Amino acid sequence: MGSFFSGLGITLSLIIAVGAQNTWVLTQSMFGRHRTMLAAICVSCDSLLIISGIFALDAIQRQLPALIPLLTIGGSALLFWLGGQAALRAWRGQGSLTLEPSLQVGSAGKLALATLAITLLNPHVYLDTVILIGGVGAQQPSPWAYALGATLGSALWFTALTAGAPLLARQLKTPRAWQVFDSLIALMLLVLAVSLLLKAL
Repeated sequence: MGSFFSGLGITLSLIIAVGAQNTWVLTQSMFGRHRTMLAAICVSCDSLLIISGIFALDAIQRQLPALIPLLTIGGSALLFWLGGQAALRAWRGQGSLTLEPSLQVGSAGKLALATLAITLLNPHVYLDTVILIGGVGAQQPSPWAYALGATLGSALWFTALTAGAPLLARQLKTPRAWQVFDSLIALMLLVLAVSLLLKAL
């Protein structure tokens, strides 16, 4: 169960931060159409990338075992940096959600293609899913349990984001709400960074 909750925790801590994908999904969900499809596309992409990251790195570990500690230390350093950035935002109260004006995409097909493009052409999605989430997963005693927790985290977030878009958009516009979010994200990322570093040493 430890691997499962590690996957769940790190995924939620990384994907909650507002970025291009979350802003797009939230904006389109405000129109009230194709919400299930939006969530399904995002969760499917995350799941495939996370599983690829976990087991690609596991295969590398079997072939080049000396490389994994270096990747682990690098991943830990990146988690420390991301956690520090979240803590700094929480301290300064700089976090907020500003929705850019976006043209409604009426066709389900066009919306699906646009969502795939925004998801898969965003370099941050590979950093988060393949490198960070996958890198931690490759170190777990039960990689499949970790993968299950990670994909569940993605499913929980995108289901909440699409289903609760109107309420969530109002709540996340306040700096105070994002101070709380950023504080929790910082705590989770820093704890994970320490645990990952200890495994590498």
